[in-house]
Amino acid sequence: MKFYAITENHLYRKAYKNGKRSSPHSISVYVLRDRHAALLKKQNPEKKTINRIGISASKKIGGAVQRNRAKRVIREAYRQIDKETGIRTGYLIVIVPRTECTVLKMQDVKRDLLYALAKTDLLVKSDKPEDKPPKTGPAAPAPNTTDTPDVPKVPETDSHDSDA
Repeated sequence: MKFYAITENHLYRKAYKNGKRSSPHSISVYVLRDRHAALLKKQNPEKKTINRIGISASKKIGGAVQRNRAKRVIREAYRQIDKETGIRTGYLIVIVPRTECTVLKMQDVKRDLLYALAKTDLLVKSDKPEDKPPKTGPAAPAPNTTDTPDVPKVPETDSHDSDA
């Protein structure tokens, strides 16, 4: 999936000022409903509603190498979460990495991003039957363990004693 970046500064300011905020250990996430989502859907060649994402890494977290690594790690974590669980569309999402983000592994940042997206109600709730626990009832009776006879265990022999 291609990422659509937030390019205007006023959208960052709106997300900071009016958006929901969640701040786990390594990142801060600001989420705001995108008022132009319908217009962007018409302009999108796939005719799908999209999220616009902005990653704002300041010089506080390090030099150019550290900032770029933080952005790459966050982009990949977002991509995996979107692929595995799904993220609701039609939002402006601003992700701000913190200093800890430069030294953490991608799985740690993914865990923090997953927590932040769940806290801001952006994760899609899956209604697939394979994701739900199996139903117990007349169609799937519970196994009965009292009908099986007890099988005595055979003691293990020590293979080190044989001198052949």
